[in-house]
Amino acid sequence: MQGPKTEVKPAGDVMKLENLAIGAIDWSAIPVVVQSGATGTAAARTCSCGDVRLRLVAYSRGYKADHWCAKGHILHVLAGGLVIEHQDDTRTALSSGASWHAPDDAGPPHRVLCENGATVFIVD
Repeated sequence: MQGPKTEVKPAGDVMKLENLAIGAIDWSAIPVVVQSGATGTAAARTCSCGDVRLRLVAYSRGYKADHWCAKGHILHVLAGGLVIEHQDDTRTALSSGASWHAPDDAGPPHRVLCENGATVFIVD
């Protein structure tokens, strides 16, 4: 799998995480919210930190999102694997240890397909 080319920028040109307190998250203490997809489920624990939302999501075997999304995300697969499907029919397969990112409202909308289940950390 060949990933997107990522531009290395000087330290002054990186993302700013403002209004974000220093802290740790005990994910086991955050309630799970289960959402049904077109098929399967996504069980998410969500923590809002200022303007940043952090999520730990477990996608079930056979999960297919029930909507197309134009929101930007940074996603890292902790276990299992999934496919990011774009509305233009392009697909990116991600296995454990792989990451994917997209900006807000740019490029074709996307959704998650998960054949065998996956656990994913998402920043958006």
